[in-house]
Amino acid sequence: MAKNITTDPDLEQKIENLIAQMTLEEKIGQMSQVRHFDDISPEEIKTKFIGSVIHTQGPLPGNNAAEWQSKFSELQKQALSTRLGIPLIFGVDAVHGQNTYEGATIFPHNIGLGAAANPELVEKAAAITAIESKATGFNWVFSPCVAIPMNEKWGRVYEAFSENTELTAELTKASVIGHQGKFGNSGVLATAKHFIGDGATDFGVEGGSTTLSREEVLERLLPPYQAAIESGIASIMASFNTLDGIPMHAHKALISDLLKGELKFDGIVVSDWKAYSRFGQNDIINAGIDMVMAVDGDLDLFQEGVRNGVLDGSIPENRINDAVRRILRQKFRFGLFDHPFPDKTLIGKIGIPEHRAVARQAVRESLVLLKNENHILPLKRTSRIVVVGPMADNSGLQSGGWTVNWQGTTENYKDATTILEGIKKFTLHEVRYDREGTAEVENVDVAVIVVGENPYAEFFGDIGGEMNLFQLTLPEEQQKFITAYAKRGIKTVVILISGRPLVMTQQIEQSDAFVAAWLPGSEGDGIAEVLFGQFDFKGKLPHSWPKSVEDYKGKYGPNFWDNSIEPLYPFGFGLNYHNKL
Repeated sequence: MAKNITTDPDLEQKIENLIAQMTLEEKIGQMSQVRHFDDISPEEIKTKFIGSVIHTQGPLPGNNAAEWQSKFSELQKQALSTRLGIPLIFGVDAVHGQNTYEGATIFPHNIGLGAAANPELVEKAAAITAIESKATGFNWVFSPCVAIPMNEKWGRVYEAFSENTELTAELTKASVIGHQGKFGNSGVLATAKHFIGDGATDFGVEGGSTTLSREEVLERLLPPYQAAIESGIASIMASFNTLDGIPMHAHKALISDLLKGELKFDGIVVSDWKAYSRFGQNDIINAGIDMVMAVDGDLDLFQEGVRNGVLDGSIPENRINDAVRRILRQKFRFGLFDHPFPDKTLIGKIGIPEHRAVARQAVRESLVLLKNENHILPLKRTSRIVVVGPMADNSGLQSGGWTVNWQGTTENYKDATTILEGIKKFTLHEVRYDREGTAEVENVDVAVIVVGENPYAEFFGDIGGEMNLFQLTLPEEQQKFITAYAKRGIKTVVILISGRPLVMTQQIEQSDAFVAAWLPGSEGDGIAEVLFGQFDFKGKLPHSWPKSVEDYKGKYGPNFWDNSIEPLYPFGFGLNYHNKL
């Protein structure tokens, strides 16, 4: 198990020697994070002393991993040609595998890993994510999300492991060790996010107000961050929400006093998207933000604003030195001064069978069996099966947001297997496919009906929010799939693909078997392996399952912390083939 990285006096002296040589402009440059496109030209990496580059939604760095590496090497050469030759860190939102690269291994989202509750598996998945991220040119990932979701209306529930603090802390530790390597510096920089209260906002609003008391924040939300720090986490990202009426990015008492002071976090506190112009400009620097996502036109505003703040005395220069010290510390710890360029030998490891086998195991262990009336599962290979619904044969739909694109994709993507493909591998009869749920099929024993949410990320997925695209119940057209087959007297197995528990009380009653499959990622055939009894169900609910929409009248839904709302199924529920909890 990794231990908290102790201070290395020789390393600290190197950092101080470097800081002593730096101009104010060079220090501010190290605090600047930009996109590899449209924020900056390659030459400005050098002239503006940029410290970090991120890849997000937008033009790809190239057509394949070799071209991605080449692009980032070109930018790295610009950074190394500066007077002090300080290397760049390259960051990416690799939240369930290197999900920005088509063809990479895509794991179940964290909610599925929370259902599996297997720290060893989480560590393996994170280690594979690190390898495939490094293979595409990155050395910093913005993962894991360690939020404690308290309302399923929040559009990021699936990014977190569980509503349970203890389970989240345990899996956080495993994720950090997996991403960073057992000795804390052999992998990629990991990022615990979003500090703090992002999943506990009133009514589940992304970036909303968190009105928990200080005691509740410390008891319910802080332990995963403590676990991350004890495991040597390299960075922590600030949150969009407000707490105590103060934007978290500008919350000095929690960032500087608590996180850096009491908890002794010695890594980088990084901002979220465009935070400088959104949350008070120099207020966020004085609060303790070390590196700023100076994107979408913020770069000059940020660099000039901080420079002027230091010159007029409104930002103490020791605050700037603290930020730069933390950034340089991680660049030294992760060997970037000695090995600044991507490792070309890792390219051949992207999406290899060994990696996909671990992802398939994660799919199997994440599945939660909520109902299995008359032991309809496991399915028999001799059964005549119809598979129903567009989600059954679409790897994009089964993977959720942050897959290939920021908001996910509604199309099949490279090298993934679908649920339908997996079922076809096991059956002795031809499997019929009723994509629209309207076919008049005859002579079938079982209907496997795959339903769920379309992909979403961040506030686009908030229920009842600004976009208002999603609901707490299954879309009506998909409810009809279940009703139609149940009325025909055909045995039904419902597979729910979703980033959160949905109100499915009626649909669960209509079905003979019901499986919560979350967002399984690229290895959809792992679901069939359990349906046909090659493996038993292991998953347990990482969230209490709601009984009705009425459960969400207040700030929060039914969850581990609120016993006043009785859930349909409690946290930790899950059947197996022997019907044992």
